[in-house]
Amino acid sequence: MQPRHCADYRAEHFLWEVDGGVATITLNRPERKNPLTFESYAELRDLFRDLAYADDVRAVIFRGAGGNFCSGGDVHEIIGPLTEMDMKQLLAFTRMTGDLVKAMRACPQPIISAIEGICAGAGAIIAMASDLRFASDTSKVAFLFTRVGLAGCDMGACAILPRIIGHGRASELLYTGRVMTAAEGERWGFHNSLHDDPYSAAQQSAAAIVSGPSFAHGITKTMLEQEWNMSIGQAIEAEAQAQAICMQTRDFERAYQAFANKRQPEFQGD
Repeated sequence: MQPRHCADYRAEHFLWEVDGGVATITLNRPERKNPLTFESYAELRDLFRDLAYADDVRAVIFRGAGGNFCSGGDVHEIIGPLTEMDMKQLLAFTRMTGDLVKAMRACPQPIISAIEGICAGAGAIIAMASDLRFASDTSKVAFLFTRVGLAGCDMGACAILPRIIGHGRASELLYTGRVMTAAEGERWGFHNSLHDDPYSAAQQSAAAIVSGPSFAHGITKTMLEQEWNMSIGQAIEAEAQAQAICMQTRDFERAYQAFANKRQPEFQGD
């Protein structure tokens, strides 16, 4: 398959820009705290699938406009219509939303969420599915599903969240739907760190990532994902094979030549 140039992508349901290999997705419905719709779910899913083949994007930042990250599924445009659907339609919807998380985890680019204000429901899932999370000290993360009569097992929450913050803490959040404060999120390991300007922190992190060996970063992300289901022995063998692949890249040779000549390597991602 030919590489895709996602810098030229024209988004319909959110803002999209690429600068220096860093793509920024901005959910842009600030008057309603940036809720998702059927259309934005589908477009995000398709975009992250395409990113698996992009050669001009090396990291992705997820953010929301107007001081909030994302309030989840739009009450009027998603929740209301769902109450009128039959089981086949409902399953098609829940599979689509889950496919967004699958696509986020499968794309090779590290994803960084810059979290301000409300980060609830599907917004909390997007943050959870990201690789790194920087938050403001006023951010509020909540997995609200139980508060609307649903199970906490949505879009991979019962698999991914316990691996980030532990089983007991994840259980509490998923059973109660309560807010996880910014301080709790940092203490529990959900947030990498807290900042007055989490978007600026995300930009700095993304810049550091794209200056590194992007092919190797993609391998790291793949191994972090796949090794959940491996024994230690299987993981060690998988990493041996993965590292041998990385040793064939030009970036590996560039790093050696730079070290030998006492200068910083300039990675190209090949």
